[in-house]
Amino acid sequence: MSRLKTIEWVDDKVVIIDQTHLPTDLVYEKIDRIEQMWDAIKILKVRGAPAIGVAAAFGLYLGVKDFPAQGTKGDFLALLEKNADYLAGSRPTAVNLFWALNRMKDKAHKIAPKAINSSEIKRAMLSEAIEILEQDKRTCRAIGEAGLEVIKGKKTILTHCNAGGLATAELGTALAPIYVGAENGFKFSVFSDETRPLLQGSRITAFELQKAGIPVTVICDNMAATVMARGYIDAVIVGADRITSNGDTANKIGTYGVALLAKAHHIPFYVAAPFSTFDLSLKNGSEIPIEERDPTEITNGMGKQTAPGGVSVFNPAFDVTPSNLITAFFTDKGVLYPPFDSSIKNALS
Repeated sequence: MSRLKTIEWVDDKVVIIDQTHLPTDLVYEKIDRIEQMWDAIKILKVRGAPAIGVAAAFGLYLGVKDFPAQGTKGDFLALLEKNADYLAGSRPTAVNLFWALNRMKDKAHKIAPKAINSSEIKRAMLSEAIEILEQDKRTCRAIGEAGLEVIKGKKTILTHCNAGGLATAELGTALAPIYVGAENGFKFSVFSDETRPLLQGSRITAFELQKAGIPVTVICDNMAATVMARGYIDAVIVGADRITSNGDTANKIGTYGVALLAKAHHIPFYVAAPFSTFDLSLKNGSEIPIEERDPTEITNGMGKQTAPGGVSVFNPAFDVTPSNLITAFFTDKGVLYPPFDSSIKNALS
């Protein structure tokens, strides 16, 4: 099974797949400045909550790597905090971005009192960013193994947006059980919602599944009810950008509608995510900040005008699926079932 490398550290640079070119061109971009990484996260060259976290970790290192060795540790840490705030402004909803930045800052502040100079802190930060990358690979495999135990009796999975390998460092979250299943001889097929307005499902999910040899069928978002009613779908698996302490889940816009349809058709609805995506500081989904994006993504999608000039546009990037529509969470700590308030708390403790 061919597997794409979404983000890697090679020769003192971050190498990413620029996903704005998919599905027609597979383009790799080398990033060696924090400004490039901010731009890559903001305009979705790199996307998916786990991959954003990895990218942010490397981006923060890039922002301090040229700090002079003779500079004071105080000045170094001040620059670190400034750059962390800068990267945090790239996208507000995916909690993995903030998790990774905080982890990098914690490492720097822990090393600083014992460090001879800033070069020693930088080395520790680079090691931490690489470990975040490698940990994401291990985490996604654990999610895949946990999810496979639940879905291995099913045949056809519907997914929304992209929570595959291209949204993480390797296997993905929602697609991880399918990839791990394929490694173990299970044969799944996938229906992929196109996912308006940026078509991550048709451009990215279908691209990577086809490349991996997994049968995939692309449908428009408004066809999900029909394929469910016809009995084509055995389960729905989606990813997540932020999950609150009660299990309410923010994911790509349209996920809430898919969850409602799954409930109406008695189809299990699963959310696959690492525990870095759980934000226990939030009680429920009403507290999740929702990013709103440029109206031209709708009015001039894929470079062609499809709405009258000057028309009002509402373009939230995410919606929130209430926990009562979720059958279970596939996580790196196993499968969590309702009541989620207690199962999430117990898993983390």
